[in-house]
Amino acid sequence: MNKLRKLPRWLKFQYVKLLRAKGGASVVAMGFAIGLFVEMFNLPTYGTSFILIFPLNYILRGSLAASLVGFIFGKIIYIPMAFVNNQMAKWVLPQDFAVNISFLPNYINHFLLMNLKLIVGGVIDGAILALLCYFPIRYSINVFKRNRREKRRLQRARADANAV
Repeated sequence: MNKLRKLPRWLKFQYVKLLRAKGGASVVAMGFAIGLFVEMFNLPTYGTSFILIFPLNYILRGSLAASLVGFIFGKIIYIPMAFVNNQMAKWVLPQDFAVNISFLPNYINHFLLMNLKLIVGGVIDGAILALLCYFPIRYSINVFKRNRREKRRLQRARADANAV
């Protein structure tokens, strides 16, 4: 019970750590975008997301903590986005596209086709969502840091004025 009471404080601490992360706002925003991008095509790939998140964070210089937050956010919005992913794949893939592996039953081929559509649509939609989320997150973190810097500057000026 005691640990449950400490959870909100711990979550706020993690949030503040994320806002004050080394590398600035672009690192945090890139991490969030990576996590969201990976989640959009993760469900049909059966849990390979962590294998993808680590190298993408290393290559694109993102924050791992922010990518996990983006990944969880992606999990929350995945079910409504699955329909959009499927529609995007229908636009991109040819109409007569089919998965036909001869030694598999027809229902498994149909299942593989559905997963392939979710993956193709998820990659496209995930890239679009990541791009759409990157800039507002980077901007909002920069605004937060600017306001914090200004507030601290005013507090120092007030303290210096009171000291005299």
